[in-house]
Amino acid sequence: MPEDTARGPLVYGAYDQEALDRQYSPSSRVPDITVFLDEYAALSERTRNRLTVRAGVPYGRRECETLDFFPAARPGAPLLVFVHGGYWQELGKDDSSFPARRTVPAGAAFAALDYGLAPAYRLEEIVGQVRRGLEWLVTHAAELGVDKNRIHLSGSSAGAHLVLMALLDDWRPDGRHPADVFAGAVLLSGVYDLEPLRLTYVNEPLGLTERTARLMSPVRRLPGRLPPLTVALGGVETEEFRRQHDELAEAVAGRSPAVRNLIVPHRNHFDLPFDLDDPATDLGGAVFRQLGLTAS
Repeated sequence: MPEDTARGPLVYGAYDQEALDRQYSPSSRVPDITVFLDEYAALSERTRNRLTVRAGVPYGRRECETLDFFPAARPGAPLLVFVHGGYWQELGKDDSSFPARRTVPAGAAFAALDYGLAPAYRLEEIVGQVRRGLEWLVTHAAELGVDKNRIHLSGSSAGAHLVLMALLDDWRPDGRHPADVFAGAVLLSGVYDLEPLRLTYVNEPLGLTERTARLMSPVRRLPGRLPPLTVALGGVETEEFRRQHDELAEAVAGRSPAVRNLIVPHRNHFDLPFDLDDPATDLGGAVFRQLGLTAS
């Protein structure tokens, strides 16, 4: 193993253990992560109090397999699904209602999807849960007042990874290609190659092996075609998150009919999702156009 005597042994690329851990710790780029987590919860609670919501709708048999659904005012609406981040270990749907603030009044339905967290659940199980939740929404689209041909996915950080795993072409029970089922996806600050992550502190509750990291790395398993994508990253991110973003954007370029690649200079890993429903921003504008919404 190469070694830089000033730093210690290199464990991945040019990074020793301390540097690699820091690269995969987005909170290293912000003064206080709790400010953002508290805002997720507070904005989400205000959104649930202001809008009509069906809370805790079960999509599977396990207690964690639920979603919060915000119906649109009119039937036949597009649906935006949000899958939260938290390194598959933290947060939940109760922290994830805030993107409904402007998307629902503009004419869309919205769903915040919950899933089980590590270490209680293995990553393979979490991927399966999110896929089940999305399949439930597709199957029940008509009764939810949703246009089944206008279901759009979005996710932040670990949620972006889970959304991309749902766009792989080897899991749907009816055999349909995900690119024919989902109208588009928005991927924010995702981790798409889990091999370097496997070598960091993040893997302690996940327990990924070299084999499972490869199987759970969607950038290594992309199908031949994908729906329209918006791939976004905050400008205040680590070099490894930027590399992951760039690698994915390059890999999907020939597989999707439309790829919007966004780097938002003033945003970091945690506040980028606040732009998701704001049509005055580059990210929110792209989301509104993808959903076919007009900003009020």
